Amino acid sequence: MKKVLTIAGSDCSGGAGIQADIKTITTHKMYAMSVITAIVAENTTGVYDLQEVCPASVAQQLDCVFQDIRPDAVKIGMVVNIEIIEIIAQKLLQYQAPHIVLDPVMVAASGGRLFIDSATQTLIERLFPLAQVITPNIPEAEALTGFGPITEPQQMRYAAELLAPKVGGGGVIIKGGHLSQSADDLLWVDGQAIWYPSPRVDNPNNHGSGCTFSSAIACNLAAGYTLQAAVRNAKAYITDAMRAQLNLGSGSGPLNHCCRL
Repeated sequence: MKKVLTIAGSDCSGGAGIQADIKTITTHKMYAMSVITAIVAENTTGVYDLQEVCPASVAQQLDCVFQDIRPDAVKIGMVVNIEIIEIIAQKLLQYQAPHIVLDPVMVAASGGRLFIDSATQTLIERLFPLAQVITPNIPEAEALTGFGPITEPQQMRYAAELLAPKVGGGGVIIKGGHLSQSADDLLWVDGQAIWYPSPRVDNPNNHGSGCTFSSAIACNLAAGYTLQAAVRNAKAYITDAMRAQLNLGSGSGPLNHCCRL
């Protein structure tokens, strides 16, 4: 059985973060492991509290995973602050972790801040070089590049070109969910722009969609798919999860991660 590790924050409402990642990995018939970086009190209506896990505990969690059940791929989500970023980078280098998918989580779907802006440069310098691919949405791409506003596909491509040299594996996916007309995603890899067109799914419930997408990519990489195929498969999975029209909570609800079971 393939094993996938998620390094992220915990979402008590189950729609995003560690909980969404574990559901996604399990649905892909793989063994899920987790390293928790923060405990977030949130639900479909917003983020109400955030408690950072101490860096020493993050380090110990990583040691416990890698020294016993080595993952075949690693997804990184919410990393909170500079100290935690440094620990994660140190441990992933120490253990030569394979197939790292980095989702630069900065803001929750409900609008709550999940990242300290002063840590942006550390994220770029320490974790981007370890990643095979990064998966920012449009607001995150704007924050990471200083370029924007991004409102059309050509601007997505330009932002991806700016980010690609900073990524170890050279892969950049800019998610188009914030575009007004479509939900087309862009993969920039090896100097090529590969588009994954998709009509917008009529469903306002997208809580945890970024976490789910990046975890699905990690699962596909663990299974041996190329990056292009992994993105295509992950895109199909998250589209199915949106089309399932799960409707829970009074705000931006979660996806149906079990839509294919």
